[in-house]
Amino acid sequence: MKAEIISVGTELLLGEIVDTNSAYLASQLPLLGIDLHFISTIGDNKQRLVDMLQQALQRSDIIITTGGLGPTQDDITRDAVAEVFHEEININTDLAKEFEKLFRQFKMEMPQSNLRQAGVIPSAQIISNPRGTAPGWWIEHDNNIVVTMPGPPSEMQVMWKNTIFPRLQLKLAANVIESKTLKIFSLSEAKVDELVSSFLASPNPTLATYAKPDGIHLRITAKACTRDKALSQIAQREGEIRAILEDYIWGSDSDSLEANLGRMLTVKKLTLGAMESSTGGLLSNTITNTPESSNYFKGCFVAYTDELKMSFGIDKGLIHKFGPISPDLTEAMALIARQKLMADIGISVDAVTSSNEVKGKPIGTIYISIDNGKHKFNFKKHYPGNRIQIKQRAVTSALFELRKTLL
Repeated sequence: MKAEIISVGTELLLGEIVDTNSAYLASQLPLLGIDLHFISTIGDNKQRLVDMLQQALQRSDIIITTGGLGPTQDDITRDAVAEVFHEEININTDLAKEFEKLFRQFKMEMPQSNLRQAGVIPSAQIISNPRGTAPGWWIEHDNNIVVTMPGPPSEMQVMWKNTIFPRLQLKLAANVIESKTLKIFSLSEAKVDELVSSFLASPNPTLATYAKPDGIHLRITAKACTRDKALSQIAQREGEIRAILEDYIWGSDSDSLEANLGRMLTVKKLTLGAMESSTGGLLSNTITNTPESSNYFKGCFVAYTDELKMSFGIDKGLIHKFGPISPDLTEAMALIARQKLMADIGISVDAVTSSNEVKGKPIGTIYISIDNGKHKFNFKKHYPGNRIQIKQRAVTSALFELRKTLL
């Protein structure tokens, strides 16, 4: 089965809102064994939507639209679908009564324009909307299925989970598609692609790489007649990939690096203290994204200026000799974090995030130090990018190197 998604709304084309509906549906369709071939965005123009729907009916089995089901004149999805199927829209009296009842409950007068949402064509089955007033439509025409759903994600997702997904599941006897994403750090996207190149030509399971803030994501996707067989194919390919990439893989799917680290610290019964400068608190913010972080994280000193660094105990001579950003300085910061916060491990990070070099160190230079009381670990990294990207990469690098030392 081939599917396509059509998102309706000029606000999407203007960049006023992000189309999260298409991303959500794109992740759901493979669970039904449905291949998604096209995603389109159309503004609030009836004729362009009619043209797009007619094209979709020629090339896809399942067409899903989101948006354009509101009560105003620029909500044109109903009218466009009616025109494509040469049917007239009539007010469904049961829906109209539901709307009137809903407005009475909120002690509001119902605008006449809301009756537009009670309009239905004869071939459409009404899909209830427990989160709003815009019902969806389910239409079967020749060999096509057309589904219209509202634009607000909270309304669309409930409608999909409660009605559309189960209905498609019953109707389609298709293959199952399963995916697993491996998360990799300290290798470039090109290097990952090169290392797994022997698997890239495989039609099933397939591989795809994506550059993300927390490293490179490598997605394995398998298609089979049952979920167990698809998962078995993924497991086999995952084992082959892990044998190549080894410790560069730090997690999978919904894993976060900070949660991964938190589990390791908890198991080893270790506590962590931190000190950071140019990252401005991003390291401690990331660590505390995990609810249980209070069990192992003692706290963090954010010393953004030389004066504050010295107030925490950094030697003035050290700053004068090596500059405000140096491996010697981060080593001293890690020691102070461990000692003053009475933690088992101290970690520090600093980076050149300004547009100019600092003491001969180019933008994107990152220094990380880890002190566990017995050993000191120092790392130098360099990542290109803007200020925000460098800060994020510095924090991710620090957490990744801490993970390696714990291993």
